Amino acid sequence: MALVVASVVVLSGTAVLGAGAVAVAASVEPATSAGRVAASVPEADVSHHGHVVLWDAGLAVRVRTENHGPSSLAGVTVRVRTSVALAERQELPQNCLQTDRWTVLCRTGALRADGAQERRLAFELRLAGRPDEVVVWVDTLWNGGAADRNPGNNDHEVLALATGDEYVF
Repeated sequence: MALVVASVVVLSGTAVLGAGAVAVAASVEPATSAGRVAASVPEADVSHHGHVVLWDAGLAVRVRTENHGPSSLAGVTVRVRTSVALAERQELPQNCLQTDRWTVLCRTGALRADGAQERRLAFELRLAGRPDEVVVWVDTLWNGGAADRNPGNNDHEVLALATGDEYVF
């Protein structure tokens, strides 16, 4: 766990995604000998891997999310953005929602710190047109406020051509 020293720690809020809500809060430890309050910030190493496939006006997205710790997480919000606008109506899994014409957010559920537990997302997006290519960005929007010092395995940019081939990230 990382240790952050501050004179006042106030962190609370609610993120609503899909059918549920998750509260965000920082734990506060007793004052230190210097009279300051120390807040304990959990550390995690979230990773996303998978592939995208583009054909005609469809984009298949497959994401496997893991947490390599050292702290377990109550949940992660995966963000999938596209360089091409999405069609107005999408059929998404219950744990996902479309936030604008280019972005879909999906909740993973709890992730243990050991990396042995994974969450899989699989959905197809309909695009507004029939592009020859699309850039897809996959990253972590929210991880409960944990520090992630290794964002290289959870921030991805993938160029997919309309060939029907899998483009891996």
